[in-house]
Amino acid sequence: MSMRRRAILLGLTFAAAVLVLAGALAVLAPSVSTPSAGEGARSGVVTLREAYQEHHSGLQVEARGEVVRVLPDDNEGSRHQRFILRLSSGQTVLIAHNIDLAPRLEGLRVGDTVGFFGEYEWNPEGGVVHWTHRDPGGDHLDGWLEYRGQRYR
Repeated sequence: MSMRRRAILLGLTFAAAVLVLAGALAVLAPSVSTPSAGEGARSGVVTLREAYQEHHSGLQVEARGEVVRVLPDDNEGSRHQRFILRLSSGQTVLIAHNIDLAPRLEGLRVGDTVGFFGEYEWNPEGGVVHWTHRDPGGDHLDGWLEYRGQRYR
């Protein structure tokens, strides 16, 4: 084989290896794009649907939903304001918002819209979202609720 053919073959082999490596890195690299608030809520609904179907827990999720039921506060241990949201997918989730660490959503009613960022825990009824507040110990991601244009942490 001539020197020129070897150089071309070596060059093509190198180019192919670079393309394969670049493709592998693109698959392994985390996405750096940040979705808009609406896109984040939509992708959160998909994440919640999949977590429910696959019985996953411990996931940080962001979404929004319509209040379908306001429940009495849970006053055992840390006090929690509790309400059920229906997501755009039809799935319902219980929100358990620690009111010893964050302000209560005053005036919350059926039909209101609430956005949230917290930790999802699976259960047969659709799941629970908690950690919708700041972590005073700094060991957990801070969560929040959004209601009537205000963010509650």
